[in-house]
Amino acid sequence: MICPSCGFVNIPGADECAKCVFSLSSLDRPEGHDIVETSVLTDLVSTLNPRYPVTIPVDATLGEAQQCLLDQGVGALMVVNTSGELVGILTERDFLRKVIGLHADYAQLPLREFMTSEPVTISPNDILATVLHKMDVGAYRHLPVVEAGKPV
Repeated sequence: MICPSCGFVNIPGADECAKCVFSLSSLDRPEGHDIVETSVLTDLVSTLNPRYPVTIPVDATLGEAQQCLLDQGVGALMVVNTSGELVGILTERDFLRKVIGLHADYAQLPLREFMTSEPVTISPNDILATVLHKMDVGAYRHLPVVEAGKPV
């Protein structure tokens, strides 16, 4: 990246010029070519009005989790401790990959053995492009929205 102030050639993505310390951060910001791209690059998660999180206690069973998924019509449960802090996530995919066909009588098994501990999370203040990147790189269908360690 060429510094517009002094003409020094900096490494791509540099925040400031290595020669004159001119801020380059605004020059490296991508711009959307249409309304959708602009929205992805500028809008925050909070603008989507995310659904209230469906939580389940970490000491629940797989049977209770399965019933909660069905009753609430969701594809993921936020697993929380007694303080309401996120400790894991249990998804339909977890059931398909870790439970179904592998455990005949799974209803009484502890959820904590099958959940994904310490899941990747996002904040209501994250930009949509960041969220989409995390989902793409991690092959996630669900990302918990968390503030101060608690699902929101």
